[in-house]
Amino acid sequence: MTLNQLEYFIQVAEHGSFSKAALVLDVAQPALSRQVRALETELHETLFLRNGRGVELTEAGRRLLEHGQGILHLVAQARDDLSAHRNEPVGQIVVAMPPTQARLLTLPLIEGFSAACPRARLVIVEGFSTHLTEWLMSGRADLALVYNPEPLPALEILPLREEALVLLSPASAAPGGPLTLEQLSRYPLVMPQRGHVFRKRMEEAAAMAGVQLRVGWEVSSVPAMLDLVAAGLGHAALGEDALRAFEHPERLAVTPFEAGIKATLCLVTPALKRSTPLTQRTAALLMKLVREPQAQTGRPT
Repeated sequence: MTLNQLEYFIQVAEHGSFSKAALVLDVAQPALSRQVRALETELHETLFLRNGRGVELTEAGRRLLEHGQGILHLVAQARDDLSAHRNEPVGQIVVAMPPTQARLLTLPLIEGFSAACPRARLVIVEGFSTHLTEWLMSGRADLALVYNPEPLPALEILPLREEALVLLSPASAAPGGPLTLEQLSRYPLVMPQRGHVFRKRMEEAAAMAGVQLRVGWEVSSVPAMLDLVAAGLGHAALGEDALRAFEHPERLAVTPFEAGIKATLCLVTPALKRSTPLTQRTAALLMKLVREPQAQTGRPT
C-alpha cells in the first residue's frame, strides 16, 4: 500500500466517481483505476460497488476511508513538522467542536487564526462530544472542545467553562420560574440520541430524583432540535449557548432548572503528541474565545 494509492482511493470515495477524481488529481482515469484495483488486490477486499451513477463504498471501503484520512493527516503533520521554522506556526491543524460551539466560534476563530498564523492552514470539523475524543486518539483531529470528556491516559484535558443546562421551549408555552425535575417529567422532550452528553447529564439528574423523562423525539442535529421546539413540537434540554447560536432566539423561551444541572466545556489534546507553535497558538485562541464570550465577534453575548 502506498500513500498515492490511499490518496487516489480517498478522492474516488469523496467524489463518488472515478472520472471526477481523475480530474481533481489530474491523472488519467485508467491509471487511477489501476491503482485502486491494486489496492483492492493487496487488501483482498472490494472497496467500491460500481453503479450507473458512479461508485459507492463497501463496508470495507468505509473502514479504509476512516483509516486513510487519519493516515494522510499524520503524514502531512510529519512533513509540516520537519519543514517548520523554530517558532513560527506553519502547517495544518484540525480543530473539532460540538455543533453549537462550531456555530459560535468558527467565524471568530478563523479571523483570529488568519491574523496569528498567516502561513498555516486551519480545518474545522463538527461532531458530538462522544465522537470527538475518538477523532483525537485516531489522529483525525489535533485539538477539540469537548463537553465532560471521559478521563483517559491518552488525553490531556483542560476545563475552560461551565455551562448551565436550561429548558428551551416555544415562546408561547414557557413554564414559569425555575423548573424542578418532577415538573420537567410532564413536558414532551426533543432530545439527541443516547450517549450525547446533555442527554446523559439530564438522565443522570432525573434518575437521582426518581423521575422518568418523556422523550417525544430523538434528533441528532441541534439546529433541527431547536426548529422543532420553535414549531411547538416539544421542549429541549440543552446548554445556554444553544440559544445564542439560534438564528431566531425570539421564538424560544428559556427556563432554568432548579437543580442547577451543568456541563463542563474542556479543551482536549492527545497526551503523547508533541506540542508545536501552531498547536500552542491555536489552543490559546480557543481558550480566549471560550472564556471571554465578548471575543466572539459578530455574535451576541
